[in-house]
Amino acid sequence: MRDKVLIVDDVDINRELLAEILQNEYEIRMAENGLQALEILERLHEEIAVILLDLVMPEMDGFEVLEELNKKPWSKQIAIMIISGDNTIQTEARCFELGVSDFVHRPFDNRLVRKRVRNVVSLYQYQAELEQKVEKQTEVLRKQFKLLQQQADQLRQSKENVIDILGTVVEYRNLESGEHIQRVKGYTRILAERLMKDYPEYELTQNQIEIIVAASALHDVGKIAIPDSILLKPGKLTQEEFEYMKSHTTKGCEILNSIENAWDEEYGRVSYEICRYHHERYNGKGYPDGLQGDEIPISAQIVSIADVYDALVNERVYKSAFSKEKAFQMIVTGECGIFSPKLLDCFWNTRKEFEQLAGTVENEVEPGM
Repeated sequence: MRDKVLIVDDVDINRELLAEILQNEYEIRMAENGLQALEILERLHEEIAVILLDLVMPEMDGFEVLEELNKKPWSKQIAIMIISGDNTIQTEARCFELGVSDFVHRPFDNRLVRKRVRNVVSLYQYQAELEQKVEKQTEVLRKQFKLLQQQADQLRQSKENVIDILGTVVEYRNLESGEHIQRVKGYTRILAERLMKDYPEYELTQNQIEIIVAASALHDVGKIAIPDSILLKPGKLTQEEFEYMKSHTTKGCEILNSIENAWDEEYGRVSYEICRYHHERYNGKGYPDGLQGDEIPISAQIVSIADVYDALVNERVYKSAFSKEKAFQMIVTGECGIFSPKLLDCFWNTRKEFEQLAGTVENEVEPGM
């Protein structure tokens, strides 16, 4: 509790007069120079409400005391009033710059001294109480924010779990191990982060990348609606079968649109883009809408390369696995469709990362073998 006044003056009578004026309201401590004052403050700074400080003193004057107090973090909680007969503008300006709250001019007027001290102490007490309230409220808000973050993380994880479950259902129907989804997510992250670094004009953020990576698991969700006779056919599809297979892009969007309140607007939008447009090609010869260039959402362009690469280096019911070298060449030369030059540049620069993620693919063969 701050209930003490420290009177710092080298003149005994000045200290005694001030002590007599204030002793009925405060416990008095006295020092006859700046050094003594600092020693007392080191011990009692949590109990001192106000310092009455003379400016002209031996050993250490009032200005030196003020400069030392400004180095102490606790000094901001103690009011400082100057005892002085010097009421020049220059002196007062310097004192205010050093953190002084008010002045007590000689000769002392009892009622005026009590009133000034009382006002300054009340102001500092109010300020301290306000700071405590703000600190408590800040702590409450900090805890609430932390809770909201945890809830947001849980919600994000739930959304990603839903996405992964839907994607995994497709993979198991497609006789895949389910690892395809995780690999595509990995390739998507590699490519997106490189694109963010090398081509800032796309304005990708880390948060957007996380959403694209998560949503990439849904790129083939429409294959749930494709009959086994087409989905699992070991040989080449007929033209009619291929047209039906292509419908997995639009059927997937229908599935996504039927799922309400599973994710927020941005997750839903990116999932839709990837599902519908991941078979579009940069020259307009993809499907289902024949989009060209950057008409194709960047999320779908990224996932498209990731999906094609993983399909090439892994065995499918209709083909054997290609070597990583052959898969790389097929993509950059346009054998698997035309991709964005900027994305191909990123793909080129992340080739080693793609191959490390792909790992060792068993039974790698070249076409025609």
